[in-house]
Amino acid sequence: MAGRKDKAQSPRVFRLLIAIAIGVLIGCLFAFFYPHGLFTSDLPLQNRRLAKLDLQARSSSSCESSDRSKNLKADVVSMLEKNTQLEKQIKDLTRELKIVEQLKDHAQKQYLALGENHKAGPFGTVKGLRTNPTVIPDESVNPRLAKLLEKVAIQKELIVTLANSNVKPMLEVWFTSIQKVGIHNYLVVALDDQTEEFCISHEVPVYKRDPDDNIDKVGKEGGNHQVSALKFRILREFLQLGYSVLLSDVDIVYLQNPFDHLFRDSDVESMSDGHNNMTAYGYNDVFDEPSMGWARYAHTMRIWVYNSGFFFIRPTLPSLELLDRVATRLSQEQAWDQAVFNEELFYPSRPGRDGLHASKRTMDMYLFMNSKVLFKTVRKDPKLKQLKPVIVHINYHPDKYPRMKAVVEFYVNGKQNALDPFPDGSE
Repeated sequence: MAGRKDKAQSPRVFRLLIAIAIGVLIGCLFAFFYPHGLFTSDLPLQNRRLAKLDLQARSSSSCESSDRSKNLKADVVSMLEKNTQLEKQIKDLTRELKIVEQLKDHAQKQYLALGENHKAGPFGTVKGLRTNPTVIPDESVNPRLAKLLEKVAIQKELIVTLANSNVKPMLEVWFTSIQKVGIHNYLVVALDDQTEEFCISHEVPVYKRDPDDNIDKVGKEGGNHQVSALKFRILREFLQLGYSVLLSDVDIVYLQNPFDHLFRDSDVESMSDGHNNMTAYGYNDVFDEPSMGWARYAHTMRIWVYNSGFFFIRPTLPSLELLDRVATRLSQEQAWDQAVFNEELFYPSRPGRDGLHASKRTMDMYLFMNSKVLFKTVRKDPKLKQLKPVIVHINYHPDKYPRMKAVVEFYVNGKQNALDPFPDGSE
């Protein structure tokens, strides 16, 4: 019985083994020909789609990041511009406030001095009147100039220079330095058509007077001294119109705004030709005459002259009288305008002559620097070289243009050896 049962089961087992073998064989064939399976033909496409979507997402994220970066940069630039504007407005307001306070103080002193008679105060408290009242503006003197000054001047103040085509290179350095500092209240009085056209082409405020035979001849053909003498006549109209003028020669480089450093407490504030504290601000010079014996020593008060190429003058009666006196003498004498300017300003009243009662102030010689101070002293002193003057006036040297450029290189562009090639004086 058992033998028959085994014989009956053996064909089944055999068939089962054959089926398994065939299945394994077919599986191997499929594995060989279809390594990725029958249903994976769309996977690469799906992968590509997923990769594309991922790339798009990254690109979108990158674009958004780039846009954000650009927006942030734009915001930063905008904030910096606003900050610069605010700083400028604060600086302008500070200067205006300073001027207002000065004028208020001067007005109070004028009221006290010109009002009713009053008793003197306690010892050490009495102060005399230094600031003369300004004149009433008269626009009928020159209506065309009056309209121009309304646009150019700030707080009724401006820088004025006279120039003809003979000084064009220096004039360009002059107004370029002014523009770089950010000064807007300046004006060139052109003495010929070429200078007027030159200024217009460089967007420089310019004024050309109405034709005047005498003035035109000097303006077109005159040298430095003749043009310098002419300025006292032309300057008078500015004062009559009620404007304070910072008169400037063209051989000057501006490094700061000079209006931030004025006191406005005198009729005239001028830079000095002095080169140290004694010569610039005055000293007691002892004159020795041995033949006088016991009285051999005579004390004298000395001060080096004010520079007539850079001074601030207010529209007061003493200021107008000063201009009239200087212009009159220069039209009648063969004299240097700077010498006449100082004689009229400093010489006292005496028998046969009434002196000019004008108040005056000497400017800081290191802020308003002449070229003798710069080339003889400042450039050789490591500490003084760190100071930044308001202006540098190349008044002591005839090679003005190259020295002006050297001043720009030294103070503006930071070239430390720019001043070295020049001698102390003129060759």
